[in-house]
Amino acid sequence: MERPPETGNTRGRHARADEPAPQLPTSAKEMNPVSRKLIIARYISQTIWALLIAGSFLAAQLSLGGWWWVGAAVTGAWFVFQAIMIPLRVQNTGWLETDNELLISKGKINQTFTVVPYGRIQFVDVTTGPFTRPLGLKSVSLHTASASTDATIPGLAAADADALRERLAVGARERMSGL
Repeated sequence: MERPPETGNTRGRHARADEPAPQLPTSAKEMNPVSRKLIIARYISQTIWALLIAGSFLAAQLSLGGWWWVGAAVTGAWFVFQAIMIPLRVQNTGWLETDNELLISKGKINQTFTVVPYGRIQFVDVTTGPFTRPLGLKSVSLHTASASTDATIPGLAAADADALRERLAVGARERMSGL
């Protein structure tokens, strides 16, 4: 059997020179979305923090006088900004499993597109918090040898998160067995 000629292609060691590289989606609109319930969880969290911080500034204003009200006003403006951005961030968060890697897209202002090869995954965490647990949501976090990897998919339905963890663990074991 004749081996195809080397062409110096950078598409991966398994790509053939006569085959085009597969097109990866580059936006969350082309991927699996996270649950819209994540918006509710983030609104609850942001509201609690805004009330605590603004309340602290207002308490200082009432007891000490001065310019403490400015802090409460800035906290209110930040809360309005967050109220606008939270749905946009959730809408722009998506994930997609391919044959060899997991793709994650996040962010509205600072957009991040992460590609995690299955063979690089060391372990997978599934977590939930006090605001996501009542809504039936979990987050899946992938850990690789790189300390800077931010491969977290927030806001997945609990059953979907558990199933994804299982598939990723199996994919990682299969790819790492050759090492």
